[in-house]
Amino acid sequence: MSEEVKKFKITIDGQTTEVLPGTTIIEAARQIGGKSVPPAMCYYSKLEHSGGRCRTCLVEVSKGSEADPRPMPKLVASCRTAVMDGMEVKNLTSERTQEARKAVTEFMLIHHPLDCPVCDQAGECHLQDLSYEHGLSDSRMEFEKKTFDAEDIGPNIKLNMNRCILCARCVLLANQLTEEREHGILFRGEHAEIGTYLNKALENDFIGNVIDVCPVGALTDRTARFASRVWFTKPMNATCNCDKCSGKAVIWMKGEEIVRVTGRKDKYGEVEEFICDDCRFHKKDLKYWTVEGPRNIERHSVISLNHYETPQPKEQTNLWNHFNQNKIGSPDKKETSNG
Repeated sequence: MSEEVKKFKITIDGQTTEVLPGTTIIEAARQIGGKSVPPAMCYYSKLEHSGGRCRTCLVEVSKGSEADPRPMPKLVASCRTAVMDGMEVKNLTSERTQEARKAVTEFMLIHHPLDCPVCDQAGECHLQDLSYEHGLSDSRMEFEKKTFDAEDIGPNIKLNMNRCILCARCVLLANQLTEEREHGILFRGEHAEIGTYLNKALENDFIGNVIDVCPVGALTDRTARFASRVWFTKPMNATCNCDKCSGKAVIWMKGEEIVRVTGRKDKYGEVEEFICDDCRFHKKDLKYWTVEGPRNIERHSVISLNHYETPQPKEQTNLWNHFNQNKIGSPDKKETSNG
C-alpha cells in the first residue's frame, strides 16, 4: 500500500486548513473561501505556468513554518508561493498587503483608459472591482496615457490593446488549447503589446476562449459588441449537441434573443470547460440549445443582483417552463425560435 501523503497546515486570516504539499497560498485560500481569497488578474488555475505577473495577489507571511517560524521579510505573490507546514498568512488583516494592492491597482490604471461607459467588459471586469476597492479618485500621473493603434485580428475577436494589462492569459491559452498559436507578446518593457504576426487572423477552433480568460476588456466578442449591457441580459445554462466540445455553455439572453455565448465560469471567474468557436460565435439561435435554467453568478457582480444571486424556486420553475414546456429552441419548433 502506498504511504499517505502528509498534509500541511496553513492559517490565513485566522482560518486554518490542510492542503497537499506543493499547493500555492492562493489555492489554499480558495479552499478556505470567503473574503480571505486574494484577487488574481493573471493567475488562472486551468492554465499551466500562469501567475506571477500582475502582483495583485501579494500577501504577508507572518510565520514561515513550524520549522522556521520567522516571518518572510517581503510580501510574496500567493499564486507562486508554495505552502509550508504551519505557515501563517495575512491578507485582509495586513495593512502592508492592502497598501501594496492599492499601489498595484494605481500602476495598472496609469495607462488604462477610463472607458467603462463604452466597454463591453463593464459589469464583469476584475480590474473594475479592484478599482472600486483600492483605486484612487484621481491619477497622480502627469503624462498622457499610452495608446496603441488599432489592429485587425479576425472577424470574431476585437483587440483593444489600450485596455490590456499584459496578464498573458490569452497567450498561455493559445499555447495550451489550440493547435497553432498565432499571437503573442511583442517587444519589451513599456513597448510590450499583444499582437499577431503580420496582422494574421485568430481562427483556431477554440481561440474564442481568449475572450473568456481576459480579465479586462482587451479581447471582446465582435458578434456581441454593443448589443447590450451585461446587467440587462439574463444568463442561462444551456447545452447543445457539438462534436468539438462538451456543448455546455451560458447563453446571455435579452428577451428571446441570444446576445452572446460564453463558457461556464466558477466563482473565481475561471472557465470550467472551454467551448469551441462554433458554439460561441455561430449558434445564436435558440433552436440549437436546450436551456437548463438560470445561471447562478457566484462572483460578486452587478449580474448577481436581484434574483440571479439566489434564484427563487418559483421563478426558476417559471423560466424552466417557458423554455422547455413551450419547447422554444427545439429543432421541431423552428418557426417559433425565428420569431
